[in-house]
Amino acid sequence: MDIWMNGFEHIRYEVSDGIATVTLNRPEVLNAQTRRMQAEVIAAADLWDQDDAVRAVIFTGAGKAYSAGTDLGRTGPAAVLGAGNDGFDPPVVNGVRRDSGGVMVLRLYESSKPLIAAVNGAAVGVGATMLLPMDFRIASENARFGFVFTRRGIVPESCSSWFLPRVVGITQALDWFVTGKVFPASKAQEAGLVSEVVPAESLLARAHEIAREIADHTSPVSVALTRHMAWSMLSAPHPMHAHVLESRLFTARRGCPDTVEGVKSFLEKRKPQFPMTVSSDMPKEFPWWETPSFDPGNAAREEGV
Repeated sequence: MDIWMNGFEHIRYEVSDGIATVTLNRPEVLNAQTRRMQAEVIAAADLWDQDDAVRAVIFTGAGKAYSAGTDLGRTGPAAVLGAGNDGFDPPVVNGVRRDSGGVMVLRLYESSKPLIAAVNGAAVGVGATMLLPMDFRIASENARFGFVFTRRGIVPESCSSWFLPRVVGITQALDWFVTGKVFPASKAQEAGLVSEVVPAESLLARAHEIAREIADHTSPVSVALTRHMAWSMLSAPHPMHAHVLESRLFTARRGCPDTVEGVKSFLEKRKPQFPMTVSSDMPKEFPWWETPSFDPGNAAREEGV
């Protein structure tokens, strides 16, 4: 469904001066997530990836919260048992329904534009896990975080068992996962979940400052490649894999119009005007990875489950 053709209902999507802003927009329930909201985030990602004018994307929440997680009040236990939600149910494969939060997070992971989380308040459950594939995570002093799955009788979702240990380390990840405790922004910063904690009134201004730094000074193609290089190398078994990939991409970029402009603007002491675009000028080496298919039977065999 072309959701954006009918207008978003659970998010706001706005683009101004090269910066897209996605606002989770159900403030009356602390931006608790529905599958429609997650489908709308995916649709927004398709929009910003197709729009070469967009250089960075900011995520935040309407009202006093970022996102209180899944809207349990709307569907009760059905929300975590896989029952219907607004007609946006993810598919069932070999008897296993795909986790809708995971589908959303995988789309964010695949973004060709850098993602900036501006966490303005409570971010728990999927409200916290959806932050993990983002490239910059900053928080207001009012923010709170919680990976509360064990307190709801479920397990981590939205690919967080892959992301969180890589972001904060396995010891800290297990502390938060197993206890399900809610913790303040200061603890999130200490562990590296967020890089900055700022006064609430300064949060969006700081997010826009980061976005402007990207938009005004960097090559969009280089940013897209660099973002995926860093994420994809997290699971590489040896640095030689990074050396090979970097050599291939450095060779592909050598002498291209962006490189010429980058050097020329540096020598002329001016802002660069990079001519190449993500929509049409990505090197033939991209993408260099093969995305696995969702096959729960095969995964179970590989993991011995």
